[in-house]
Amino acid sequence: MLDLEAKREWLRGEIINAIRQVYDPEIPVNVYDLGLIYDLALDEGNNVHIRMTLTSPGCPVAGSLPGMVEAAAHSPVEVNDVTVELVWNPPWDQSRMSEDARLQLDMF
Repeated sequence: MLDLEAKREWLRGEIINAIRQVYDPEIPVNVYDLGLIYDLALDEGNNVHIRMTLTSPGCPVAGSLPGMVEAAAHSPVEVNDVTVELVWNPPWDQSRMSEDARLQLDMF
């Protein structure tokens, strides 16, 4: 049987996998590998708080993308509440992208 810490790490991985299903419609890379998720906190009650940003404040999906991330993070059955906080500091830049994302977008 998994101890509490191992179960939380497993659930955190499940949440990240779910968030990796969310894509910015203009960029063929998921929001996690794009580096838009700055922090994902999971408390003892399986409540999730996500700090995320967008590629720019004028992003056309600013109204919908945080909700898509919230819905994805809520999808694992063990998750209770999810809050998504949209932040602009520090500003997003390409250095936040995963190596896989940079390869996919030919940005090396």
